[in-house]
Amino acid sequence: MNENTIPLEHGPLSRRRFLRTTSTAVGGALVAGLAVERAAHAAGNDQIKVALVGCGGRGSGAANQALSTNANIKLVAMADAFRDRLESSLNDLKAKHPGKVEVSEDHKFVGFDAYKQAFAAADVVVLTTPPGFRPMHFEEAVKQGKHVFMEKPVAVDGPGVRRVLAAAEEAKKKNLKVGVGLQRHHQPGYIETVKRLHDGAIGDIVSMRCYWNDGGVWVKPRQPGQTEMEYQMRNWYYFVWLSGDHICEQHIHNLDVINWVKNGYPVKCHGMGGRQVRTGKDYGEIYDHHAVEYEYADGSRLASQCRHIRGCWSSVSEAVVGTTGSCDVNSHIIRGANAWRYKKPEMPHDPYQQEHDDLFAAIRNNTPFNEAFNGAKSSLTSVMGRMATYSGQVIEWDKALNSEIDVMPKRIAWDALPQSLPDKDGLYPIAIPGVSQTV
Repeated sequence: MNENTIPLEHGPLSRRRFLRTTSTAVGGALVAGLAVERAAHAAGNDQIKVALVGCGGRGSGAANQALSTNANIKLVAMADAFRDRLESSLNDLKAKHPGKVEVSEDHKFVGFDAYKQAFAAADVVVLTTPPGFRPMHFEEAVKQGKHVFMEKPVAVDGPGVRRVLAAAEEAKKKNLKVGVGLQRHHQPGYIETVKRLHDGAIGDIVSMRCYWNDGGVWVKPRQPGQTEMEYQMRNWYYFVWLSGDHICEQHIHNLDVINWVKNGYPVKCHGMGGRQVRTGKDYGEIYDHHAVEYEYADGSRLASQCRHIRGCWSSVSEAVVGTTGSCDVNSHIIRGANAWRYKKPEMPHDPYQQEHDDLFAAIRNNTPFNEAFNGAKSSLTSVMGRMATYSGQVIEWDKALNSEIDVMPKRIAWDALPQSLPDKDGLYPIAIPGVSQTV
């Protein structure tokens, strides 16, 4: 099988190991190894208190899944930059889980520093703000000794990735459980397919491709009276400091699958991209298409595409070719001497729910669970791809990781200015290959 010099670390909880650990009796072992202050809920009534930070659609969905796990859970605190989003999310969650949502008025926190107060009230924190905030939120959660579920990507630039990796080491030392929203790692079809590939079902994997090509997402036009910070926060998908561009925000899923299949990370990449259709001022500064070729340590290449253009052919998928066969990874089909097709269960399986089930099972049973390392490195895979398309240069892994380009605002406040600002016509500066800075 292929060997890489940048190995995957801290692999995902397999479904087989999940089933084994969740069958373990919950008793004194639950408390063993936990700090006294963090074991209190386990030693008492076993209730786990949850705080939601980031109350948009994905945040509400993640909180709903956390509350749907087989655990004694209460949502006790919520935080968001905007009160209207917090209230809307709270009403939705109360309707779905009337007995599990107890967020009093003094546990509704609004503003850029609200997350610190919400963390203090909880045992587990759900981090679902725009991704640019993830490193600082994860750092604080680990500092306060909280278990974490955080959505992908976990960072949007090299400095952010380094912060997450450092916090992940601290989380490991503190025995904190960390889940990351790369849910394919919790999907039985993917788990079984990747296992077969690792066992040599198609020999050595020599080439790969992955796509996230579709029509794109919502647009939230500027409203009268908005500050620049509020506008960018409301329209966060279209700004690099908040989303990382759609190669980070969505295509990370496909890139992460290839890293998983290869059991490692790319050593360098180059690519091209731009804005051909989505060019107006409502679309901020990001590209509408990227095509990146990644190279892994064994010399194999990944052809990566992501596109946000309506009316075009769409595909969200991954496929690999080996020396003795091929595999449509997302369809769970292997062709060749060891032909195989995953048999779907009669009952549909929700990987978004399973990732929370696995995390809370690890919390209850005190089993190792830390997906932050892989989350950070798959985020960096996306970031280096964006760096390559924006700059037109070859980007090496170490240069991306150690880059000093920090896309975050120097100050985060409603009256502060992000680094990217519109001109007199409302248009934002766009990265120009051959001109834009790379490291």
